Amino acid sequence: MSEAPVGRRTVLIATGATAAALAVGAAVPAAPGTDAADATPAAAAVCTLTKEMTEGPYYLDGQLVRADVTEGKAGAPLKLALTVVDDDTCAPIAGALVEIWHCDALGEYSGFVGNNGHSEPDDGTFLRGGVLTNASGVASITSLYPGWYRGRCVHIHVKVHTGVTLTSDGSFTGGRELHTGQLFFNETITTAIAKVSPYSTNKVTRTTLAQDSIYDDGGASSGLLTLTALGSTASAGYTGTLTLGVESS
Repeated sequence: MSEAPVGRRTVLIATGATAAALAVGAAVPAAPGTDAADATPAAAAVCTLTKEMTEGPYYLDGQLVRADVTEGKAGAPLKLALTVVDDDTCAPIAGALVEIWHCDALGEYSGFVGNNGHSEPDDGTFLRGGVLTNASGVASITSLYPGWYRGRCVHIHVKVHTGVTLTSDGSFTGGRELHTGQLFFNETITTAIAKVSPYSTNKVTRTTLAQDSIYDDGGASSGLLTLTALGSTASAGYTGTLTLGVESS
């Protein structure tokens, strides 16, 4: 199912050395071959404003607050480190809930299994959830490299909330929603992922990043993750980093 853009909110996004500079104490490593002394200082950081992305048709309220959303699903590991900062001051925002949801390797969303033509158990919670940011504004979430479904490139949905109340059933309530966006993946890496099991069994024609109706070729300013290999093969998985700057006041 395709998704159409909706209203916009001013959001700042940065990656790589800029992300490290913006997120004070976030401990984002410099790129290979880069001298730490040459890292961009916070005062000189270039911050790019970008639009908010559509929530899409597969959001479910009341998901679990947890650091690992995989629930035993098969696929290449994805270790996300998403840093939330104030777009006016670049100061990290602690205690913000960063929530993600995305499809599995076969393009199926929990709660909507069958929409991409595959039959599998559906508990309504796999590959959904979120965590609170730490004192450095970093939300660390373990997930899987997403698959794809008809009409969309590979992506992850993300929301940022502040002031939530954690509930006894492991979920959250209340708070203020600051950002709704999407995270995108390097097309070369996705092509490699598509060749390994179980992604290779997904026979739905894959929409590329360039063909996608939502991604606008804006790179990091449009949610493109910085990906770093966890091993020597695509199946070993990746880390994905991005800094999201939000209007907190």
